[in-house]
Amino acid sequence: MPATIPEIHGGRGEESLLSHPHPELGAPPKLAKGGLRVTPLGGLGEIGRNMTVFEFDGRLLIVDCGVLFPEEEQPGIDLILPDFTSIKDRLDDIEGIVLTHGHEDHIGGVPYLLRLKPDIPLIGSKLTLALIEAKLQEHRIRPYTLEVVEGDTERLGPFECEFIAVNHSIPDALAVAIRTPAGLVVCTGDFKMDQLPLDGRLTDLHAFARLSEEGIDLLLSDSTNAEVPGFVAPERDISNVLRNVFASAEKRIIVASFASHVHRIQQILDAAHEYGRRVAFVGRSMVRNMGIARDLGYLKVPGGLVVDVKTLDDLPDEEVVLVCTGSQGEPMAALSRMANRDHQIRIVPGDTVILASSLIPGNENAVYRVINGLTRWGANVVHKGNAKVHVSGHASAGELLYFYNICRPKNLMPVHGEWRHLRANAELGALTGVRKDHIVIAEDGVVVDLVDGRAKIVGKVQAGYVYVDGLSVGDVTESHLKDRRILGDEGFISVFVVVDSTSGKIVGGPTFHARGSGIDDAAFNAVTPKIEEALARSAADGVMEAHQIQQLIRRSVGKWVSDSYRRRPMILPVVVEV
Repeated sequence: MPATIPEIHGGRGEESLLSHPHPELGAPPKLAKGGLRVTPLGGLGEIGRNMTVFEFDGRLLIVDCGVLFPEEEQPGIDLILPDFTSIKDRLDDIEGIVLTHGHEDHIGGVPYLLRLKPDIPLIGSKLTLALIEAKLQEHRIRPYTLEVVEGDTERLGPFECEFIAVNHSIPDALAVAIRTPAGLVVCTGDFKMDQLPLDGRLTDLHAFARLSEEGIDLLLSDSTNAEVPGFVAPERDISNVLRNVFASAEKRIIVASFASHVHRIQQILDAAHEYGRRVAFVGRSMVRNMGIARDLGYLKVPGGLVVDVKTLDDLPDEEVVLVCTGSQGEPMAALSRMANRDHQIRIVPGDTVILASSLIPGNENAVYRVINGLTRWGANVVHKGNAKVHVSGHASAGELLYFYNICRPKNLMPVHGEWRHLRANAELGALTGVRKDHIVIAEDGVVVDLVDGRAKIVGKVQAGYVYVDGLSVGDVTESHLKDRRILGDEGFISVFVVVDSTSGKIVGGPTFHARGSGIDDAAFNAVTPKIEEALARSAADGVMEAHQIQQLIRRSVGKWVSDSYRRRPMILPVVVEV
């Protein structure tokens, strides 16, 4: 990579079309006759929630429908979904949902979309469909599915879809080439170019070269590792590292991995078998997914190797391997609970813990918190920072350059990544000869039309976060999250006051209750005269409505707390009229 990279500017002409920040964008116009509309509803500007809607001649095709996992500033949230508002009134126009692979950030949102219309066809590979069908059983939805393999071509309304093998960190991943009269669009899905994959399934560069000869009018390309130079190391490099860890481990080995990383779990099983250990899966998703992978033949399990976790007490520590979830520091996952001493499996000195995954951006603090907790209890923690126990499933810059030189797309739209990843991917495309004014950096909700061989931003649709909180979907708003953050950071103060309904004067209270604010109850004696004075003035002014009195109390107490303690707790005034 050269030291300097051609800058991609905003604007038109020989400059690219950038969607950021685009405050001027309104609703997109009617799609031009013969044009193809591309609307990303997730996955652009973030790692997760991948979903793209294609429209041609009034019909829709969806590629992926995933979830995003919450961060610390979203307390209480279980999942974050794409916003279905722009397609909610057009469900009958959907020809199908093409699923590129079985990771949660690509399939996790499907149950919530099928709640709106359960008979939307799902198209994907054998493993991908098996994973989503198991998930849909929990939602009591029986989907209509169409299984495809690489090399297949299926017509879905006006969309002719050809499926192409790509290598990723889960078996059976597919890219999809979408043909319409508007042109040929290729969606890579998540991919890399491991030349020595564990399952022998290479990214089909021959197929991409053939599509290049046909002419790729628009390429939607994975951006996750666009900032990383060089090429991703082969998965098989991990095997020797794992063997060394197993050879030196004195007691139990606990491995945390994604519940869908079949290749990594296979390597763990192979190492356990070699060193005479038994393996138990911990966590519902891990048990379910590995059962599916084993039943379909993607996971090779020697007889007697895998045992029930309940039988581990009968085995010596040096013969035990536990495989669990929690490699990203998820608070309710098994590994986090072990670190917090909140799990039936107790970490003891001499245990070895392997975090067999890379850090998803935004999860760093949570992961290091878990590592510190495990280390505190005496575990030897092996992670990507101190050993090569994971390689990425996404193409690095060298692979992307190689890929673009094969594909030679006429238009490029980086997808699947944060803004820095999208920008870096766009710059790689420019280096390989994609014209700058044919590179579109969009974000969630920004509408791109492919008309007459040119991709352009034409408008935007609603594409905000939809929060899942327990059984609630979409009911929690940013305002609710702000309240939760205040409660978590600053605590709350409740003020109970009884007033005369005719005169507005105080006849009881004020009584204070504080939780998490760090303010002693006795300290509130200082603010009582201020409240009494403020209410006396309001009564003299004829202000007697309960809501107005509540606001007056909130302002008085809030100003006192801010001036005295430099804090901003939530203040909950309760006014009773008698």
